[in-house]
Amino acid sequence: MAIEGPLRELGIHDVFQLLDLSRKTGVLRVHSELRDGEGVVLFDSGKVVRATIRDRTPPTEQVLLQAGKISEDDLAAAQARKTNGRSSADLLDLLVDVGAITVKELERQLRLQVESVVFELMSWREGFFSFEERGPDDMPRDARVKVSTESLLMEGARRIDEWSRIADKVPSLSVVPAFAPVEDESHASRLDLLPHEWEVLTMIDGDRDLRGIAASLGRSEFEVAKIAYGLVSTGVIAIEAPERTSGASAAAPQAAGEVLVRGGEALARHDYDEAIALARAALNVDPEYAAAHVLAARAYGRLGRHTEAMESLRRAVHADPLTPEMHLELGFAAIRTGELEVARGSFEHYMRLAPGGPGVPRARAGIETVTRLMHLLEAHADG
Repeated sequence: MAIEGPLRELGIHDVFQLLDLSRKTGVLRVHSELRDGEGVVLFDSGKVVRATIRDRTPPTEQVLLQAGKISEDDLAAAQARKTNGRSSADLLDLLVDVGAITVKELERQLRLQVESVVFELMSWREGFFSFEERGPDDMPRDARVKVSTESLLMEGARRIDEWSRIADKVPSLSVVPAFAPVEDESHASRLDLLPHEWEVLTMIDGDRDLRGIAASLGRSEFEVAKIAYGLVSTGVIAIEAPERTSGASAAAPQAAGEVLVRGGEALARHDYDEAIALARAALNVDPEYAAAHVLAARAYGRLGRHTEAMESLRRAVHADPLTPEMHLELGFAAIRTGELEVARGSFEHYMRLAPGGPGVPRARAGIETVTRLMHLLEAHADG
């Protein structure tokens, strides 16, 4: 079975959730023209066993070297064994054989490598994805780790929270960092930076943005953003936030908000066509305005146009994935369109984001109802 589509319609988080809930085995490919990159993720019964980004994921032995888990001598010793009679052996196995690293530590590093790639893919909001289902015999037999997709999704949500904190000083990956003016000439001599922080500093040239620095270093965008946040906080580098206070850019959010107020009034008086028209007008000002997508979804729902309501809610969640209520609404909309796996995943995501939220009883009831219905449908199909 092939699953494919643009990320603007089904976010990468939802794709992972779908593959996890349906316990799929196969290969997920995610292509982004903006980043000129392609991610490849291998799933085995819903778990992630391997993840790479083209031209961005270095060989595992190089990752171990950069992380200080093995030395150049260790790598040379393993390569010597491979040259002298063990050409078919995996270099990672040979690193274990020479005592450079334990099996447990190797698996931990491989898990971190998978997590790094997956978390970066979860930040991609544009592009195209495709999933090709495969049988167990068509999958690599040398997978060393199986990472729970549910745990990746939960950690991904936590990282989104961290991104929101980072955004205070690092508003986007397209900003170009510069060295901060040195007020005290002895300041540089007192710098006590870690190796990966020095690496980022060496890439600052006044032209590269943070995304370009991440690509040049072969590091994740999230990691580089965190490093930049630390360097800005300590006054080592400076980042100019994009100008947002002049002309149309300042008026746009205000105009969209005013249009949305009128849309809410139209919804209250049951003028659903007018509400949809006003939601579209707000989206013409700001295509990522989550509240406008929600307004459109509610109006479509009242008109019985559930497929269009579902699509609007998908866009709302994509624009603002941290708002639990949107996932709750998406769950009920998915039930109306018969997308039971999406519904259950949305309810579960709501409960992860808001474990003490007022909608927990409804989400729990939704999960129980969807699960019973799925079992009923399976029994009917078997019968």
